[in-house]
Amino acid sequence: MQHGPVVRRRKLGAELRALRTTAGFTSGEAARLVGWHQSKVSRIETGTSGAKPADVRLLLDAYGVADDQLRELLVMLARPEDTGGRPHWWHAYRGVLPTAYRDFIDLESQASAMRTLETTVIPGLLQTPEYAREVTRVAGDGRTAEQLDTLVEVRLARQDVLRGEPPLELSAVLDEAVLRRQVGGAGVMARQLARLSEAARLPHVRLQVLPFAAGAHIGVTGPFVIFSFASTSDLDVVVIDHLTSSLHLERKEDIEAYTEAFNALLIHALSPEDSLDFIAATAAGA
Repeated sequence: MQHGPVVRRRKLGAELRALRTTAGFTSGEAARLVGWHQSKVSRIETGTSGAKPADVRLLLDAYGVADDQLRELLVMLARPEDTGGRPHWWHAYRGVLPTAYRDFIDLESQASAMRTLETTVIPGLLQTPEYAREVTRVAGDGRTAEQLDTLVEVRLARQDVLRGEPPLELSAVLDEAVLRRQVGGAGVMARQLARLSEAARLPHVRLQVLPFAAGAHIGVTGPFVIFSFASTSDLDVVVIDHLTSSLHLERKEDIEAYTEAFNALLIHALSPEDSLDFIAATAAGA
């Protein structure tokens, strides 16, 4: 993780693999050209390990890549990303957090924008401590009280991205079920809905409710997150969570499909202003 988020490593690796193939070299031949072991080339191409800018330049020279713009982009991918004052704090929890969760936090901390559809629970970046504790508790039976405390601490620490300079731009579509589900009881939900209303008024947070009255919609297939990065749209990635793992989609076609789906959801959802009224009415028991 020293050389940037997982998406940057995978993107860089895929580009280098394509350039090697175009140049007509096997990974073993490429390794011999630059004086490395074949396993190093393989680890870089699969995104298992990062590459330093000097490593990238060496490979590009070996492959005869003369396009200055392409070279600059690939070298940029190898540089450590500026986290905007948000250090990689989650490394201290690597003995507790699953790899997929660490990768998600890595993406979240370095993204410039996040678009998310939630169909079951409040987005983690907008959860109150009480709500976060209840969601974490039911998601992992058998955890000790100490482990539960740690995971809640991590979830709340993630919310610093909304207070950074610049802050993460968050656009969230919430299915009405998210607001209706009584997580932790009436008191917890009342405070959680108040927190949602507060967050929705932030200039960098756009919150829209997708009411039951909207009927069937493209989001019925499940929640997803789209991360975007300030440096280039080529780094955008979709994350879909499963019970035991996460799926990362990076192909241009996948990004376009999920972007179109999210835009369609925005059309069917209530406006941000009407969504605030809807949340207030839900909190009042309407």
